[in-house]
Amino acid sequence: MEIGGLLVVLVLILLVITILAKTAIVVPQQSAFVVERLGKYAGTLQAGFHILTPFVDVIRYRHSLKEQAIDIPEQVCITRDNVQVAVDGILYLKVLNPERASYGISDFGFAIRQLAQTTLRSEIGKIDLDRTFEERSNINALVVSELDKATEPWGVKVLRYEIKSINPPQDILSAMEKQMRAEREKRATILNSEADRDANINTAEGEKQKVIKASEARKQQQINEAEGQASAILSIASATAEGLRRVAQAINEPGGFEAVQLRVAEQYVTEFGRIAKASSTIVVPSNLGDVASMLSVAMNVIHKQGHTEGNAPTITRPGPAPRDRG
Repeated sequence: MEIGGLLVVLVLILLVITILAKTAIVVPQQSAFVVERLGKYAGTLQAGFHILTPFVDVIRYRHSLKEQAIDIPEQVCITRDNVQVAVDGILYLKVLNPERASYGISDFGFAIRQLAQTTLRSEIGKIDLDRTFEERSNINALVVSELDKATEPWGVKVLRYEIKSINPPQDILSAMEKQMRAEREKRATILNSEADRDANINTAEGEKQKVIKASEARKQQQINEAEGQASAILSIASATAEGLRRVAQAINEPGGFEAVQLRVAEQYVTEFGRIAKASSTIVVPSNLGDVASMLSVAMNVIHKQGHTEGNAPTITRPGPAPRDRG
């Protein structure tokens, strides 16, 4: 009898423990449990400790309220210019309404993946292959917008979508690489030509400035030389005038006329001797032997010029027309 009573007590204890395990629920943080009572939605349990009605309340769905990342498998899309590209991506979503996520659709994860693939194929088909790489951000935004409209009744919020890779066929990749290489070579050629043009312009500008500076230097040199020659001519003229004045004064002094007469005779004889040595044929005046007559004529001219006021004396050699002695 005592053994039977002990067994009953043990069974009752196990039953109580089982009931407590079924009815005492601890919900983790950022989680939500959907409770059904007799097969009907009864409520959503948030984080914390909860007691359910034994054999009446049942936890039917468990949802995580954290942001979830769903991988979108790679699929083949056809662009507007009929090129097949393999595109895959990743989707980020979050459950906002556990009740809708439980009863709005059977499997919202599967549904969102399928919807993301179909939307992506639709958006890729609207653009050319060359634009698929530069329009990635726009494609992502359009996919998120379409998915967000579809998932709102499901209590799920699509936060963002990112294309991971776009893989065109190998022959298309080779053609694109050739095109990019040609574009780079074209840009390099253009840059080199622009550099050569700028270098030629700079060289021409430098030569221009060089020629201008050289011409200005020659101009200044010619001006300086002309001024120097003018100054020299003025100095020579002044010295000549001063010399003539002094000669005139010396002639008017006692013995000056005789000194001039002697000087003229010496120059006459010296010049005639030089001419005779320089050439075998000379032209001489008809009265060459009459040196006294020649001196008399020259001195008369000097005497007259010396007495003219304000004029310097001038020595001349008048005579009859020369004749050929040869």
